[in-house]
Amino acid sequence: MGLQERIEQVEQRIHEVCERSGRKREDIQLVAVTKYVSVAKTAEVLDAGLLHLGENRWQNAEDKWNQLHERGVWHFIGHLQTNKVKDVIGKFEYIHSLDRLSLAKEIQKKASSMDIRVKVLVQVNISGEESKYGLPPEQVNSFFESIASFSNLEVVGLMTMAPEVDDAEMTRPVFRGLRELKDDINKRGLTKNPLTHLSMGMSGDFEIAIEEGATLVRLGSILVGKEED
Repeated sequence: MGLQERIEQVEQRIHEVCERSGRKREDIQLVAVTKYVSVAKTAEVLDAGLLHLGENRWQNAEDKWNQLHERGVWHFIGHLQTNKVKDVIGKFEYIHSLDRLSLAKEIQKKASSMDIRVKVLVQVNISGEESKYGLPPEQVNSFFESIASFSNLEVVGLMTMAPEVDDAEMTRPVFRGLRELKDDINKRGLTKNPLTHLSMGMSGDFEIAIEEGATLVRLGSILVGKEED
């Protein structure tokens, strides 16, 4: 199946879920996860009009970013080690995986030295799985209080990953939990500006995520294919 056909199929599914859930298509941004494909394949993705690209490791992204960074909006979606912040800051417009105070301090330090603001999403482990990164929900409010003075961090939303399950419907409580947490944070006024983004939903569960309020949907092989395609 070609890239354009995959895009059309995904778009059809998104339009259908928007129709049944009362969402607007323009409120949902597709992030094409290009971490497993080459520079050439990533260029094809950009050529096809998918301008938001997701990468999870700098060593996988470096060649692509060096050759293509002027063409897209780059999202860092993987676990970010503190010592890799220097590689990512100033290159990725969004960091989806802020999950601890030490990382927030390092991003603030580097961004301040470069006199830039970095859009970040706080990663929350809604499912409670030990294999997942992210703050426990009960620690999120205090975390926001801890980073309130970090003027070079622009906190725009929350991110989570749902468990891998056979029945996508089983992911609904996770996505709903993230939306409810965002609503609670906004109600309490814990951030300078209200949180607007929910980064949630991947190839196996993105329709449920959209129904529950996702604004950034991270899709890999279902959208961009694999290298042999």
